[in-house]
Amino acid sequence: MLEQYRTVRSPGSREVVIRKSRFIGHVMPVDNEEEAVQFIENIKKQHWNATHNCSAYMIGERDEIQRQSDDGEPSGTAGKPILEVIRNQQVKNVAIVVTRYFGGIMLGAGGLIRAYTDGAVLALEAGEVITRVLRREVFVQIDYTWLGKVENELRSRAIKTGETAFTDTVTLLCLPRNDEGDAFMAWITDLTQGQALVTEGRRIYYSEGE
Repeated sequence: MLEQYRTVRSPGSREVVIRKSRFIGHVMPVDNEEEAVQFIENIKKQHWNATHNCSAYMIGERDEIQRQSDDGEPSGTAGKPILEVIRNQQVKNVAIVVTRYFGGIMLGAGGLIRAYTDGAVLALEAGEVITRVLRREVFVQIDYTWLGKVENELRSRAIKTGETAFTDTVTLLCLPRNDEGDAFMAWITDLTQGQALVTEGRRIYYSEGE
């Protein structure tokens, strides 16, 4: 698993008018090709009367899946520019559709490339590009007498935490970065003089700032 990667936070769309043609950029975070294809089909159904619904998507840790479609525009003037925006912005697991409603003025190959590039950039802005960081769940079970000290130390080190469970003991869910997980567990064990029960959970992606 990647330690971190860039993607979009949520679906979004944004529109621009270029020489009387409407270009609407749509974006969707996707986990697999099936989701990307379904998103594109949904946009085509929503904008069934549009002149073109051009698209591209990039999926996988190593960008293994890359697809593009000009949807009737001259070859290389729509799908490829959209895919290039995805590459240049270094985002992954995203699908973009740029819908065009023709306004009566021909744009030429260069104009189309610029227009579909702009539409894709607007789509990413609408979806909000974020960085997702791989974190490790570490459950720290301690006696109540350790709670204040441990919480203060976690805050001072800016360690991300989740829910705390209170029973006859206290269990803190800590979420260090995955690549810092081993060092964190050694530190918490040393901090509590070996009295904490430390167990690992899942590895999960979180958006920065969450």
